[in-house]
Amino acid sequence: MSTAAIAAAARAAGLSVAGTCATQPEDGLAAGARGVVLLSPDEPAFWDILTASPEWQDGAPDPVDRWSRRVIGAMAATLGLEAAFPFGGPPWMPFTRWALRSGRCHTAPVGLLVHDEAGLFVSFRGALLLPERPAPEPRPSPCDSCAGRPCLSACPVGALGSRGYDVPACHAHLDTLALDEGCRTGCLVRRACPVGQGRRQAAQSAHHMRYFHR
Repeated sequence: MSTAAIAAAARAAGLSVAGTCATQPEDGLAAGARGVVLLSPDEPAFWDILTASPEWQDGAPDPVDRWSRRVIGAMAATLGLEAAFPFGGPPWMPFTRWALRSGRCHTAPVGLLVHDEAGLFVSFRGALLLPERPAPEPRPSPCDSCAGRPCLSACPVGALGSRGYDVPACHAHLDTLALDEGCRTGCLVRRACPVGQGRRQAAQSAHHMRYFHR
């Protein structure tokens, strides 16, 4: 199965190929799974596709994860592959390890994953497991050419910076804000990354922040 064929199927579903890598024994996968194709939202189109879906419209919990299972599961079945997801554990699939192994994700100065195209907005809705090892496509970290590194100073309370992520401080600050104010509309650190500018719809960022701070 070619990566180009998977990319075309992903784009038709509102997703994009964010990277590929070979599996390793420590991944805990079956012996027949030798490669991984990481699938991310094809933004900004993804949000309109998701919110028009039955999973979003039915009012039940976890619409994004349920959409991902249906859409990526159907894609895997059509292509004769297996799907893996970053939710539903334990056990948890090693998506962070795969992302770094792909060479298209790196560690940003604030400690988060940063992608060569999505920047700090990188996320994964699932993956397809391949019976063969894909050719790697490493790309330089966008942080290497980012002179200002605005992510390091974007958090208004210093909860996310070079010393790591102070999650309690982040939640404490969010408690002081209205739903349509500041960080409650989306993480300012992620939005500061020059690479992802204009990529994600505002409503999507606000949804993820509500989910994080529920």
